[in-house]
Amino acid sequence: RLTLHSLHSQMGIVLQESYLFSGTVMDNIKFGQPETSDSEVIEAARAIGAHTIIEGLRDGYHTEVSERGESLSAGERQLVCFTRAMVAKPSILILDEATSSVDSQTEHRIQQALERLVERRTTFVVAHRLSTVRNANQVLVIEDGRIVERGTHDELLTRGGTYTRMYTEFLRSG
Repeated sequence: RLTLHSLHSQMGIVLQESYLFSGTVMDNIKFGQPETSDSEVIEAARAIGAHTIIEGLRDGYHTEVSERGESLSAGERQLVCFTRAMVAKPSILILDEATSSVDSQTEHRIQQALERLVERRTTFVVAHRLSTVRNANQVLVIEDGRIVERGTHDELLTRGGTYTRMYTEFLRSG
């Protein structure tokens, strides 16, 4: 009874490579949700902490974005994509390496945005940066296509297995 359209309308996806299009920041945020009002976009941006960054762009929400968003920094592109996902109000959110291409200061800002974005949503996070999964209800550690560990961040750290090794390495490299 589920249609492909109804499934797609319930999903939001933010990928490692941000996909933006020629047009304004506002156009990019409304992509897929063109009926959204400007005030709803601004409210969503404020809710995830992107408003100040967007307002700081040359023309704020009316800043022209080049194809693929190359006129914006990696962090700005990701924040636009997170705001787009927030506007879509998906029931299911998929984040695929969504913080991997940004610096640590931008990652911190994005982590704060993620806290708001994932509220009351089923969220699947694919990440090598373990700070992204720290607050997950369930972490699956996958090696060679197999789940080798499962649990919360704290549970996995106490086990001293693969996740602990990965987390220790993550802390050393950060």
